[in-house]
Amino acid sequence: MEAIRERAQRNRLTVAYDGDQLVGCSTVRPPSEETPAATVIVRVLPAYRRQGFGSEMYAGELAAGRALAESVETIVLEPNQDGLRFALAHGFVEFERYVHEGATWTTLRLADR
Repeated sequence: MEAIRERAQRNRLTVAYDGDQLVGCSTVRPPSEETPAATVIVRVLPAYRRQGFGSEMYAGELAAGRALAESVETIVLEPNQDGLRFALAHGFVEFERYVHEGATWTTLRLADR
């Protein structure tokens, strides 16, 4: 529980709604000793994808990430091909892949800086 409290104070956590319907959420993590980039993660529920919600959420979170660091990364779980396509379409390039607790994650770095 203490780790959750610490992350909630360190990271920017946002929940997005369309009216009273949950659309998705996002996280902006500041740079750390392990990762010099800010990490921006936007998650949109499948029913709300390809309607502009992700792009709108991403724009705000990208601005927050850029205020924290010169470079911005995102992380996508391998089965989430929609998320991977979204990241690539928004200028991210694959930086590394790693396996954690049996799941493969892709880290992508924004290429425009």
